[in-house]
Amino acid sequence: MITSINPATNTPISTFAVHDDAVIDAALAAAASAQRAWRQVPVTERMTLLTRMASALRSGKARYAEMIVREMGKPLAEAEAEIEKCAYNCDFYAEHAPRYLADEAVPSNASESVVAFEPLGVVLAIMPWNYPFWQYFRFAAPALAAGNGAILKHANNVPECALAVQEVMEAAGAPTGLTATLLIDTSKVAGLIADPRISAITLTGSTEVGAIVAAQAGKALKKQVLELGGSDPFIVLADADLEAAAETAVKARYINVGQSCVNAKRFIVEHTAADRFTELFVAKAAALKIGDPMERDTKIGPMARENLRAALHDQVCRSIAEGAELKLGGAPIEGDGFYYPPTVLDHVKPGMTAFREETFGPVAAIIRAKDADEAIAMANDSEYGLGAALWTGDTARGRQLASHIEAGAVFINGMTASDPRYPFGGIKRSGYGRELGVYGIREFVNIKTVWIGPAK
Repeated sequence: MITSINPATNTPISTFAVHDDAVIDAALAAAASAQRAWRQVPVTERMTLLTRMASALRSGKARYAEMIVREMGKPLAEAEAEIEKCAYNCDFYAEHAPRYLADEAVPSNASESVVAFEPLGVVLAIMPWNYPFWQYFRFAAPALAAGNGAILKHANNVPECALAVQEVMEAAGAPTGLTATLLIDTSKVAGLIADPRISAITLTGSTEVGAIVAAQAGKALKKQVLELGGSDPFIVLADADLEAAAETAVKARYINVGQSCVNAKRFIVEHTAADRFTELFVAKAAALKIGDPMERDTKIGPMARENLRAALHDQVCRSIAEGAELKLGGAPIEGDGFYYPPTVLDHVKPGMTAFREETFGPVAAIIRAKDADEAIAMANDSEYGLGAALWTGDTARGRQLASHIEAGAVFINGMTASDPRYPFGGIKRSGYGRELGVYGIREFVNIKTVWIGPAK
């Protein structure tokens, strides 16, 4: 059985039976059959499904947002924004996918030779709980537009959201069987990956799980896109607008209660600006309202699970023992629910836990650098390489420094975020492959050369 728990109250919401082998087999058979038909539908006609997906998301936004809040504790305003972002992503690909997937002519001595972009088949999506709708629709909109099918294996602490995703697809009129949600134990995933009816895998999750899935998919010789952990640096140089930097830094760290791979986690500040930045950051973090995530002005709701909170607190305790200075928070909030307050650790140094490990929750590490070169070196001193932010008053210099930062994205004078217009993904142990943009839609296609010689 799979039980959904409300993290704000630590009480059960609902219980679901695990799908058995017969249900799994039927879903795979239906998806494979539906996808063979779907790939023959003209690209421009596939776009009507995406438009209907956007409409279904918006019409159910209030209910879906409350479902997100109940199951994983995201503050309500952020949950509503998540649903709207999913709808926008569907609209974006409905507009741009025909161009992204159009044949590309190749100049040659032959006539009309092209590169074509054709679907791979049915893609298995292994998705996490922290953005239970966005993670799926970020992948599904371009994958379906490209002619693929989709099987979802969601995190087992958000089963209501997992089933609601499939509800959206059915409400949008997706071909029967083309998409499906499976409520299964993790032990069943290897079998899905190996099944010949699955053509590719996309995973968003921890680096540890990513390594396991990559090995299983590699053994089966199947394409993968892995979006994994991150310990994103947020670099603040001395010439930056410190008020604006601190305001954005607090949002970048504490949005979604700090539970995102792409949250800013390490705040690397040039030493002449560090005291003032820290003062601003701590004051703004302390002002964030902690409370019931269903209240619209709440900024810090509960963490998603008790074990996540315990692991985060252990990281805080180890960092303090290693010499970090606690400036704010630092202990679980007593009472019902899995609450942890906004926490700030100052004078964090390379090698300390909060510098070295990903802190998946509302904990910020402030690190002091002597100059920009040391700040960049500290930013790169990580096994992760997902996103990064760089704040400076000299944007030309910022653009030059960005080329030295080891990450899949660098945001200058902003916070790292995913956007349908731009490719999203990491390097190093943050994974490989890209989602979103033109590169994302081409991850799950066969890039086929069609060479056409003269007729004889």
